[in-house]
Amino acid sequence: MFLIKVVFDKGFKHQKGFAYAEPFSLLHSISSAAVQSIVFCLDLRFTKNKIMQLQNIFIHHVFFWVKDSNSKDDLAALVNGLKKLSAAKTIRQYHIGVPATTNRSVIDNSYSVSWCLIFDNKDDEESYQVDPIHLNFVKECSHLWNKVVVYDSVDCK
Repeated sequence: MFLIKVVFDKGFKHQKGFAYAEPFSLLHSISSAAVQSIVFCLDLRFTKNKIMQLQNIFIHHVFFWVKDSNSKDDLAALVNGLKKLSAAKTIRQYHIGVPATTNRSVIDNSYSVSWCLIFDNKDDEESYQVDPIHLNFVKECSHLWNKVVVYDSVDCK
């Protein structure tokens, strides 16, 4: 079952902006309704008990340490640079993050910003490395950090 957020002008009743339906029955309902605009936001978890394992992907996870860890402007500039970098064509998905407020002995939360990328394969990640958007990001933003650590991973076989 998909969780689908739907914006309707008229013709379809729902609670709190969410409609729950099997995909085909929803499409049948929509085709017969007087709908002017629809926005779908799919929750890929499907159900509370189903966990999806990511497979056949290449993960490139980068951790940045900003030179001036007290500078909100430098942090914002790095995040803005990463947002521009997300336009690189071979990136399937990305996440920009900051350290969570977790505190256990195995957690390293000394970094400033995390940049997690998902590519379809190693070739796409290698293409990303020479993409002009990536090269421009390094040129414009490398003065902001004093340390970068990268973890690349692929599926276990």
